[in-house]
Amino acid sequence: MNGLDILAFGAHPDDVEIGMAGTIAKHTAQGFKVGICDLTEAEMSSNGTVDLRREEAKQASVALRLSVRENLRLPDRGLQVCSEHIDAVVEVIRRHRPRIVFMPYWEDRHPDHIQCSRIVQEAVFNAKLRRYLPELDAHLVEQVYFYFINDVASAQLLVDVTAVYDMKRAALHAYASQFTKPDGSGTFVATPLNQGYVERVEARDTLLGQTRGFAFAEGFVVKGPYAVSSFL
Repeated sequence: MNGLDILAFGAHPDDVEIGMAGTIAKHTAQGFKVGICDLTEAEMSSNGTVDLRREEAKQASVALRLSVRENLRLPDRGLQVCSEHIDAVVEVIRRHRPRIVFMPYWEDRHPDHIQCSRIVQEAVFNAKLRRYLPELDAHLVEQVYFYFINDVASAQLLVDVTAVYDMKRAALHAYASQFTKPDGSGTFVATPLNQGYVERVEARDTLLGQTRGFAFAEGFVVKGPYAVSSFL
């Protein structure tokens, strides 16, 4: 059975979109199969509800032309590098059999993003062990990449996402409960996310792009040497 070309993990719905929606859009536009797995339903978020966030994630998924999206419903602000959480991610990897896995960069001001990165790294390793959870066939991920959410380190790889940046904007704007102040009455809490956060993401992508002459780019990091077949 053919699996996904790319599977991206995030702690919360919107994490992956912030870091790499343009890269996803670029690949789905070319016919590659891409999926997202959110570890939690972001039930601790100050604004919106779980049901609303679920609908927003569906809208973002349509904008990005995803092949699949699922949510593990692990506890928001309760992610742990434990067998229960690692095994849940291993199961997703083995079912979807991705060639490439993306996860958050291992340093970020949000503890859940750090934990997500650690859990997925452990799961990618365990997923290839045939005697680990043997009820599902083992799967070897070809390559792992780390994307940025809040905090940006020196990017080792840049993807030019200029041609598909409107798709990234559409995916981010789907999360209106998080990134905009709602009209009318109702409870609303000011957070860094609704105080120009999307504009700052776009500014970041602009600055990354300028380093190589692109209008917009997304940056990534790898661990260990990155292999190329040639330099030409």
